[in-house]
Amino acid sequence: MSVEKRSLLTEDPRVALAAERTFLAWIRTGLALMGFGFVVARFGLFLRELAAVQKISQPLSHGTSLWMGLGLVVLGVILNVAALVRYRRYLKDLAAGILPQPKARLETVVAVALTVLGVATIISLLVIAF
Repeated sequence: MSVEKRSLLTEDPRVALAAERTFLAWIRTGLALMGFGFVVARFGLFLRELAAVQKISQPLSHGTSLWMGLGLVVLGVILNVAALVRYRRYLKDLAAGILPQPKARLETVVAVALTVLGVATIISLLVIAF
């Protein structure tokens, strides 16, 4: 007697909708990181232009904002790709009747990367201030 696994997607449509909501939340987070990264990266350019218009001496360097912003943009891109891979794998498992086990890898990577960027920002601000 074989037991057929039924698709969890057709059995309860709320499961697929919940997966889609989660996927879209990750996409929004990735887009926000990319947008904020762009603003941070361009902030150094803004400060240089402001100093030139006001004819004041320019600060030492604004290269830090470029690298911090670039890091945020890269993190946003990685997050969007990882969210897509995770979503597709989740739907495949649900269609096969397998209830995927929750794993916090993506969340951990994002939290660690944002922590590293935050600490780097703090150090950068302290170096510029003193």
